[in-house]
Amino acid sequence: MTDPITRKIESLGDWRGDLLARVRHVIMSADPAITEEIKWRKPTNPLGVPTWSRGGIICTGESYKDKVKLTFMRGRDIDDPDGLFNVPANGVRRAVDLRDGDTLGTVALRALIRRAVAANLAGPS
Repeated sequence: MTDPITRKIESLGDWRGDLLARVRHVIMSADPAITEEIKWRKPTNPLGVPTWSRGGIICTGESYKDKVKLTFMRGRDIDDPDGLFNVPANGVRRAVDLRDGDTLGTVALRALIRRAVAANLAGPS
């Protein structure tokens, strides 16, 4: 049986699924203790939202018609020297919008994930 995140990726059936699969691989390769699950299932989104955690939620992987959005729950607490965050801050959250044809900077994203884990493990800001 296919896991819920793979089902979500496969349900997209286009570039968003391919991109979300690559993002998932980078996230999971950043730290072997990261866990993943689906959250926020609802009638309008029965397959839910992929979520990655360690010491709290690191980020979510939401899919929209024109983008895949990685929302970092403690984005305000994470240094971003590579400038990956491209969505204005929303309180403590910051996000990376990835669109069709965007290049995924795997080294920079892996480093951002590791900084997000470190922020979670450091405790409340």
